[in-house]
Amino acid sequence: MELTPIQKDILIALINLQREKDRAVKGEEIAELISRNPGTVRNQMQSLKVLGLVEGVPGPKGGYKATGEAYEALSITAMDHEASVPIFRNDQLVDGATVAEISFTTVRHPDLCHGMIKVLGNIKGFEQGDLVQAGPTPVNKLVVRGEIVGRDDTQNTLVFCINEMISLPKKPVKNYARTNMISISENASIQETARILVDNGIHGAPVMNGEIILGVVTFTDIGDAVASGKMTAKVKDIMTRDLITVDAETSLYDAVKMFDNHNIGFLLVSYDGMPKGVLSKKDVFHELVY
Repeated sequence: MELTPIQKDILIALINLQREKDRAVKGEEIAELISRNPGTVRNQMQSLKVLGLVEGVPGPKGGYKATGEAYEALSITAMDHEASVPIFRNDQLVDGATVAEISFTTVRHPDLCHGMIKVLGNIKGFEQGDLVQAGPTPVNKLVVRGEIVGRDDTQNTLVFCINEMISLPKKPVKNYARTNMISISENASIQETARILVDNGIHGAPVMNGEIILGVVTFTDIGDAVASGKMTAKVKDIMTRDLITVDAETSLYDAVKMFDNHNIGFLLVSYDGMPKGVLSKKDVFHELVY
């Protein structure tokens, strides 16, 4: 069905207010949001009821509710249980709004990448030149950032030039952790440790006592030891012992947050309660690049 611009404005406002307030919506509330006369809204509601897009709710707490057909008419997928996908304007969270769809419109262009964001919520604060961020999305933790180049109030969509996209694989840490890894004996010297790291092109490695991981040693630890004059120290004396451990089933996204929150480069990975692997920032970067 082909809706008029005013009907689309009313339906979008109704859906947005209904989501925000979780109740029936008064005609006056819709009129205030879209800057229209309440009488105009009431007249249009009669037509929308006939079309099956709106239903009236009687009583003092009554008003209007959008039907499933209203979502279809606006090309919005209605969900019983939806996850909120945040949207930010100039680094500020837009309250009461969630991203409904993200589409990419110029993927074949050699120099530009434009996209569209369909929003459930009020987008009238967005202006050309504003910075926008959509996400992270619940499954793949996709974050899309860019600059607004247009706004379509009849579709409640934002058109933007995409500057940055970040996403992490859905698979858990066990798919990226190293269990058959280069390791260093706890009694190795600083010189031996440095040579192992250089020969294997790695920044750090777990320190082992048999099959038990005691800690992790990195070039940073070696540099600190040399600067302190500990040239004859064993690797067990300079390694980092207080390691953060994650379960092998932890999502890669949560592991990356731990790297950032704790300002560390390595995580111990535990399988059935036993630390048997290591995940480094380099392992994550390798996955994102390839």
